[in-house]
Amino acid sequence: MTMKFGLYAPIPMAAVGSPEIATAVSQALQPLPPGAKDAQFDLGVDLLQTADRVGFDLALFAERHLGHDMAAWVNASAIASRLDRIRALVAVHPGLWDPVMVAKLAASLDRICKGRMAINIVNGWFDQEFEMFGGKVLQGEDRYRRTIEFIEILRGLWREETFSFEGEHYKVDKGQLLLKPATPTPPDIFSVSTSDRGRDFIAETCDWWFVEFPKTAESTDEVMRSLEASIADMNARTARTGRKVHYALNPFLALGSSAEDALDQTVKKIFAYEADPDTRKIERRMIPATRAGCIGTPADIRRQVQRLEDMGFELLLLKLIPSVENVAAIGAEIIAPLRSGAKAQTMGA
Repeated sequence: MTMKFGLYAPIPMAAVGSPEIATAVSQALQPLPPGAKDAQFDLGVDLLQTADRVGFDLALFAERHLGHDMAAWVNASAIASRLDRIRALVAVHPGLWDPVMVAKLAASLDRICKGRMAINIVNGWFDQEFEMFGGKVLQGEDRYRRTIEFIEILRGLWREETFSFEGEHYKVDKGQLLLKPATPTPPDIFSVSTSDRGRDFIAETCDWWFVEFPKTAESTDEVMRSLEASIADMNARTARTGRKVHYALNPFLALGSSAEDALDQTVKKIFAYEADPDTRKIERRMIPATRAGCIGTPADIRRQVQRLEDMGFELLLLKLIPSVENVAAIGAEIIAPLRSGAKAQTMGA
């Protein structure tokens, strides 16, 4: 089993069913008690150190500038240096960040993390957030041209002693990073895109593609057929570019005595701890991901993970109830048995 497993650093935009996150939201607009830290940070340290210990490989530090969430670069820098194996995947919005500054931040974090950081490119859609923080949302082809330039500048600065660039959206004149990434191979670029033009962008530019779930699929079999078609389509695109793209997926994983029991327990936890239980938000965040077949008994989930790996997925970035106990259980019931089984097969070959 070569499948890698990831999870989200717990922040309000990326977590459901957590009393600590509910506390963080309730305290966000007022000073903290003397000597206290933000509850989402303390949970993040405990959760990700547990995940690191039980075999997880990656943590996504998502970004919501206009929200109660800790800033991704601050959160990643404060937590990831404490981890031994997990790679820090930091979300970046082109149009809100200068690419030269991001190149320096990434090189710094990469050196702190012993070469274990990557960037998740988020093209962005939230006009109010962009405008409030000094950026601008672009549409269509303009958005992709800006992002392609952004990534070209990152890689150029990481790779070259001096790098110049003049494009439609960015200009760099003899740019230098006097601090390079930790390893000769620069940080990977992850992204998600569903449109035809967006898929070309992935095939031409990115290292990893988060394949999106079909919004209309009603069953796991329908989801699997759609994912298989998406991978076949991307394989054809990358064949034309001569590049390799790795495939990642964001399923919701919940353990229980059955799929129904696991889903029922999850929903109860969500509504017990959501500060503002918005049914539409929860459905949008959860429902497509629950149809990936990773909800139920450990044995059922392990079989589904193997199916996804056989299809071509190399990373499952899990959506889950963010508790230390749940992360430890997933490590014990899913990750460890799959890896020990793969090791046994290799030794017996």
